[in-house]
Amino acid sequence: MNITRTQIVKIGNSRGIRIPKLLIDQTGLDSEVEIAVERGRLVIRPVTRPRGDWEARFLEMSAQGDDTLLDAPVPTQWDKEEWEW
Repeated sequence: MNITRTQIVKIGNSRGIRIPKLLIDQTGLDSEVEIAVERGRLVIRPVTRPRGDWEARFLEMSAQGDDTLLDAPVPTQWDKEEWEW
């Protein structure tokens, strides 16, 4: 575990800390983070975007051939009578 000391600085009515580059690089923090209190400790983590990795996952599925239908399409009565090509 890397332990680094830093100062708490006043920013208006709030307080801030400077996170050394070494720690930023190790954690992958970017411009936006989540801060939580867990068991009396501040936990700072990168913001996770819901579905943020879907595009990469879909490309990976396609490359592996895992993006095909599981069952063959079954035409319905609507397909036969109503649908126009």
